[in-house]
Amino acid sequence: MVNLKSKKIKNFILTVDGKSSSGKSTAAKLLAKKFKISHLSSGLIYRWAAKKIIENQPKDRVNYLKKILKNLNYNNLNKINLHKPEISKFSAIIARDLKVRKIIKKKQISLVKKNRNKCVVEGRDSHLIFSKAFVKFYLKSNLKTASLRRFKELKKKDMKISLKKITADLKKRDYSDTTRKHSPLIISKDHVVIRSDKNNKSQMLKKMCEVIESKMKK
Repeated sequence: MVNLKSKKIKNFILTVDGKSSSGKSTAAKLLAKKFKISHLSSGLIYRWAAKKIIENQPKDRVNYLKKILKNLNYNNLNKINLHKPEISKFSAIIARDLKVRKIIKKKQISLVKKNRNKCVVEGRDSHLIFSKAFVKFYLKSNLKTASLRRFKELKKKDMKISLKKITADLKKRDYSDTTRKHSPLIISKDHVVIRSDKNNKSQMLKKMCEVIESKMKK
C-alpha cells in the first residue's frame, strides 16, 4: 500500500480522463476513497460555470467567471443538479473558449494545491493541466455502454429522457470534446488506458492500484 505520509512523496496527483459517461467519475471516486485523498471533477466546475452563465446572462463571461470562482465552494457542487441537458450542452460550448479554460484551469490548480498535491483529478485534459501527475489514467467505454450508464444515472434523478436522445447527446459532446481547438480530448502516450465496459468496479480499481503500486516500487 502506498504510504502517503512518507516525506519522499511530495506529489500524488492521479488524473483520470475520458469521454462522457466513460466511467471516469466512478474510477476517480474509487481511487480517492482507496488512498484517502480528495477528488476533483473539472467537469463539475464547467457545468457549474455553465449554469451560472445561463441563469445570469453576463455581458462579459470572462470577468464574471473570475469573480464568482473566487468564492466557489467546490464541496457544494455535488448538492446541485448539474446534469440537465441544457447545462451539458452549454458546458461543452464554453469549454471551447480558451479564456474560460484558463480561468477554470487556474481554479483547479489552486484547489489541488490546497490538498497538498494529493488528489485525484478527473476531466478531459487533466493530464495536460497536471503534466507531472504520478499516474495518468484514461477511461474508455463503447458508446452503447456509456449511453446506458448515463440513462440509469438520470433515471435515478427522476429525469425523463430517452436512451436514444442520450446516445445522440453523448455523440455530440464527444465530437465537441475531441475536435475543439484548445486541449482536445485525446489518449496521450503517457495515459494508462482502462476499459470500463469490460471491467467491473472492483476490477477497474484493482488494475489501477497495480499500476500505482508498480510505479511506486520503481
